Amino acid sequence: MDSIVQPAATEQPSSSRNRLLLTVYTAAIFVSALLLFSVQPLFTKMVLPRLGGSPAVWSVAMVFFQSLLLAGYAYAHMLMQIKSRVVPVVVHLALLVVAFVTLPLGIATAWGEPPASGYAFWLLGLFVMSIGLPFFALAANNPLLQAWFVRTGHPDGRDPYFLYASSNIGSFLALLSYPFLLEPIFTLHTQNRLWTGGYGFLILLIAACGVLLLRSPKLAVVDAQTEEANAPAPGVVTRLRWIFLAAVPSGLLIAVTAHISTDVAAAPLLWVLPLSLYLLTWVVVFQSRPLLPHKWMLMLQPVAIAGVIFLLAFGGEQNLLLTLGGHQLCFFVIAMACHGELARTRPPSKYLTGFYVALSFGGMVGGLFAGLVAPFTFSWIAEYPILVALAALCRPSVNERFAGIVKWYWLVLAALAVALVVPSYMTGDLTTWLEDHRVWLAGAVGVLAALLALAVNADRWKIFATVALALALIRIYPADEGRVTTVRSFFGVHKIVVTPGGYFHVLMHGTTIHGAERFLNNDGTPVTGRPEPITYYHKDGGIGQAITAIRERKGAPLKVAAIGVGSGTLACAAEPGEDWKFFEIDQSMVDAARDPKNFRYISSCLPDLKPVIGDARLTFAKEPDGAYDLIIVDAYSSDAIPIHLATEEAMKIYKDKLTPHGAVVMHVSNRHLDLEPVVVGIADANDLKSWVYDEDSGRDGDYIFSTDVVISAREAADVGKLASSKQWEETDADEKVRVWTDDYSNILGALYRRLRYGEQ
Repeated sequence: MDSIVQPAATEQPSSSRNRLLLTVYTAAIFVSALLLFSVQPLFTKMVLPRLGGSPAVWSVAMVFFQSLLLAGYAYAHMLMQIKSRVVPVVVHLALLVVAFVTLPLGIATAWGEPPASGYAFWLLGLFVMSIGLPFFALAANNPLLQAWFVRTGHPDGRDPYFLYASSNIGSFLALLSYPFLLEPIFTLHTQNRLWTGGYGFLILLIAACGVLLLRSPKLAVVDAQTEEANAPAPGVVTRLRWIFLAAVPSGLLIAVTAHISTDVAAAPLLWVLPLSLYLLTWVVVFQSRPLLPHKWMLMLQPVAIAGVIFLLAFGGEQNLLLTLGGHQLCFFVIAMACHGELARTRPPSKYLTGFYVALSFGGMVGGLFAGLVAPFTFSWIAEYPILVALAALCRPSVNERFAGIVKWYWLVLAALAVALVVPSYMTGDLTTWLEDHRVWLAGAVGVLAALLALAVNADRWKIFATVALALALIRIYPADEGRVTTVRSFFGVHKIVVTPGGYFHVLMHGTTIHGAERFLNNDGTPVTGRPEPITYYHKDGGIGQAITAIRERKGAPLKVAAIGVGSGTLACAAEPGEDWKFFEIDQSMVDAARDPKNFRYISSCLPDLKPVIGDARLTFAKEPDGAYDLIIVDAYSSDAIPIHLATEEAMKIYKDKLTPHGAVVMHVSNRHLDLEPVVVGIADANDLKSWVYDEDSGRDGDYIFSTDVVISAREAADVGKLASSKQWEETDADEKVRVWTDDYSNILGALYRRLRYGEQ
């Protein structure tokens, strides 16, 4: 039986007081979590236009939030070392009030434009200067209020970790409500005001918590009353284990978010889904009777790891359900296993704040690795498979079954690795067979790891080694057809694929092709002369037709602005005497497109091209008004769209830069989002007419793709022959689709329309 000092009978809290304590503290922790996790997508969306809508913005934001969470937890831990009841209450309330004075949220006006490099560190500074103080104050609330609750003498204070589950329920609801409720209904301005009001209400709740603590019986605040007085402090190994168990799922959160958001959109909808699942795992594991028992999750974890291996081995994410569902389901199971181990090994409430410091430190370490270290270290998304392999080490130590068989496992695994890896450095039928069966090859080894865990109950190091081999095979035998070179920057990973035989060089971001060039003719002879634009830019496609029509309408050389360089294909759409100016946010993309070993469009057609580097909303706005006959907006990263380039305000900038008879062409081909009504709507809001080109020519092949294009101009005569073409349809704004602005966008609506109406 626990050795606990009980207060005198006259000081025993009443049941009504206990209910009041529980209600107020639960409400304060719940509201704090709502605010803490709703501010993440809210403020990140405010920042996105500064850095091109890159998914990396969310990764860096997560690093910031995890770092401030650690700072808040450390602050709470130090504050609770003070024996006085009054000082922690007064200090924390003062901090909250000072933070409230800095609201509503806003981007620090003195922070200026992004630099030419070092985006991640610039962005971290922007977050610190803009919302650092209010977020820091919020971050401390969860462990601080739990520690206060322990000191009130409430009977449930013996094991207050159920309040952590309450906190994560609030976080979970906040994140789910953002893309499904707040973003589609409210503007950013309104969201900001609502959040500020919630912050003020939270201060009142925390003040009430402080009053209840100060009015508690004096003996109630003695630590020995509500916890094991003689419980030993956790050792260094235990604390390091906590950090590791927290770091792996935290890093995986960023890695899987980047993986899925690259191929759909840089939008809160896709960021909050994995983060919501991440928080849900905390809710479940800290319940007194978890809905999903920990032993079940430990059994399913190797199956989930094998699932990730299969998904990565298949390579392409052509199916949206597979992309969003498969990776996130596996991530949920892996995170449940890791967090379940943390819940199983949690210390007595006496060491509560120290436990939370270890968790937040681990979260920060994982975030730093996946969000900052990996992008500067690897030329490809190596952090995802690395963290998946490390997840195997999060399993508890076990007694292996069939020890007589398992003891030979290292020798067998080494032989298997040699047999599968060595052929990759050779040529011949065996290598060809292995490349053709790469999916099943990696998948079979992944299944082997799962069987080890389930049937043999193998040691976690054996499972880790087997998983590592399977993931290495994916890299050794990639899903891409041909030789692959990767180029990584803050804005993502680009792949330059040389197809078998060297016939084509293809630029890919995620699973989407962004340009290609033919290097060899069908008979194997080199292509000479001026490269011919293909993929979305072939002369008979929407973009090609638009350029030709505007050129014929003007009857003179064009002055063109192109937002987005890609492989440089549009450079060869320019004719002698024309003035083409390109705008690109990613210098690494420009460097790759300039290299004639990769693509010859720029070197052959516009060798003196000097793109303007920076976000187009900032750089293009500096161009003189009335300067361009044609503006082509094609700034996509995989299927992720920079939302701030598709708003009413953005279209106004394009319109201002057009000559009196100029036109804007926007490339809206997208597998997952229906963007045509969005572009037509923002054009209509600027008194521009729009014509839509939906190509379904059936010509796809040899890297000639169908395209969806919208051209907008002041009058029908401005688009020349397109106005009377049967392939182009003049389209009015859809009254059911709310106009996107810098203050409002609705990715969920665009996703719904694509799912409902398909490609039509």
